[in-house]
Amino acid sequence: MLICFFHYSKTVCLLSLAGKRKRLRNAVPKLFVQDAAASSERVIRASKRCHSAVLKKEQFTVQEPVIFEEDVSVVEIKSEVEPLVESTPAPEHSTPITKSLSVQTDDCSRLFSIDKFMHEPKVIKYYTSFDDYAHFQFIFHVLGPAVSKLGIDVYLSPEDQFFLTMMKLRQAKDDIELSVLFKIRPHQASVIFTTWINFMYFQFEELCIWPESDVIKSHMPTHFAKMFPQTRVILDATEVPIQKAKPYGPQRETFSSYKNKNTIKVMVGCTPRGSVSYISDAYGGSASDRQIIERSTLVSSSSPLMPGDSIMADRGIMVQDLFASRDIFVNTPTMLKGKSQLEPEEVHKDRKVASKRIHIERVIGLAKPTRF
Repeated sequence: MLICFFHYSKTVCLLSLAGKRKRLRNAVPKLFVQDAAASSERVIRASKRCHSAVLKKEQFTVQEPVIFEEDVSVVEIKSEVEPLVESTPAPEHSTPITKSLSVQTDDCSRLFSIDKFMHEPKVIKYYTSFDDYAHFQFIFHVLGPAVSKLGIDVYLSPEDQFFLTMMKLRQAKDDIELSVLFKIRPHQASVIFTTWINFMYFQFEELCIWPESDVIKSHMPTHFAKMFPQTRVILDATEVPIQKAKPYGPQRETFSSYKNKNTIKVMVGCTPRGSVSYISDAYGGSASDRQIIERSTLVSSSSPLMPGDSIMADRGIMVQDLFASRDIFVNTPTMLKGKSQLEPEEVHKDRKVASKRIHIERVIGLAKPTRF
């Protein structure tokens, strides 16, 4: 039909030109026939080219979605890569990838472990206040073989359980944070801490931390011995914040007006050298310093203090009358007692007492968690 259309258009054009031009006389029709034949051949060739172009376009449009659906390019690339992988020889002592990944996962299963810090004393001191790994192991072995028989249902080793407990004591970390670091559950971290605290209390309770008088004098600093040679212990009270109890009675007993929160309060004593030598029982934050000393072993019949000894304490610890009957002197800064100012001798003496009493405050500060 297309060929007929070209023939028709060509004929119309020729007839229109023939109508405009003058007719030639004695013209030979054969020449016109040849030109018509050549033109018809050109038309046929052009139509064939158009037809072939249409066929190619149809073929391309039909095959294009088939190529993308089958993803022939991906198949060809895969077929070329696979022989290269197969032809690569594996080393004789190579470790499978799956095995190495599993081993790496097992090694990184716990972020924290005492074994990872064996050669990092600064890290151990930061988290536990122990000097180094040897110091940590020494205290751990002092607790005895019962550390492996506490009955805690957790996969942590006894060393890591002790490490977790010391981290909570030193850093005051929450159970959720400890559970993330040691890859355990929060209630398991709480069970570990509670169990180890009770265990260490009964184990260390058997140790006598009160030194003899001769030991204190032999290790007393020279400057301290010149000013206060008879000092046996330096006392001061400290408070630690606790969780607020639900019953009203414990809330009232543990609320401290000084700290404005619920606390437990203990009386701590150290030697002139700075070694902790006395720790009283714990009381609620509402208890006064005098009440704690009245109930302590320092004023009982089995008191380790001897006649002639001296106690150094803060100005607020007014217990001179409790020890006067036993010839024990309580060395505290002078109270004003209604005076506008102190005498020069009293000020000089109070400065000496304050310069030596500061040791107990430093000891308490080192023993408390860093967050407090």
